[in-house]
Amino acid sequence: MIEIIPAIDLIDGRCVRLSQGDYARQRTYDASPLDMARRFADVGIRRLHLVDLDGAKAARPCNLPVLEAIANATDLDIEWGGGIKSREALSDVFSAGAGHAICGSVAVRQPDDFRAWLTEFGAQRIILGADIREGRVAVSGWQEESALTIDALIDSFLPDGLAEVICTDISRDGMLAGPSFDLYTRLQNAYPQVTFTVSGGISSMDDIRRLDALGLPRVIVGKALYESRITLRELTLNS
Repeated sequence: MIEIIPAIDLIDGRCVRLSQGDYARQRTYDASPLDMARRFADVGIRRLHLVDLDGAKAARPCNLPVLEAIANATDLDIEWGGGIKSREALSDVFSAGAGHAICGSVAVRQPDDFRAWLTEFGAQRIILGADIREGRVAVSGWQEESALTIDALIDSFLPDGLAEVICTDISRDGMLAGPSFDLYTRLQNAYPQVTFTVSGGISSMDDIRRLDALGLPRVIVGKALYESRITLRELTLNS
């Protein structure tokens, strides 16, 4: 059974969703991040995807108090992304309660640091965040595009034990138009030693069931939850 991982994206300590990674196309939701996390935990969700969008732009974590509050109030296994550009920031994120750190920009711009973190903290705690737009990996909160393809990025870290990748198709993120099924199937088949998490475009439980049938192990769900395309009851039945 595919694991469903709900997402909470943060700006100024509040739950938001962007469309296609565009900060100018932001929707803010009334529920507090802590309340949402508690709801997820109450229906049996085990893992939470928590993204600091302020931190992604500022190049340092900006919403650690939210992480601390959720970690203290729930038993959720939290994966944190956004603003992890230094060893100090990584340590702060783990100290605040994250079980896993998602690193994207640093893997592209400071690959030696990312390799060192894989060795020091372990491949189960350090996740490669590969966010792609038109075939290229984007960095700095999706504001800049690198010259790397996702395959080249993954290939560069396989000798260092890379085990987990969260791949987001930016063109589909927040659009409720369905994920890039072919992309994720190709990646999982090309790299069977890596656990891929699908991110971007999930619109309904039908999308999730199709990913499950294709053998994908994990999927992140964001806007579909906040827009009630997928209900907490459905999460309960599939958790």
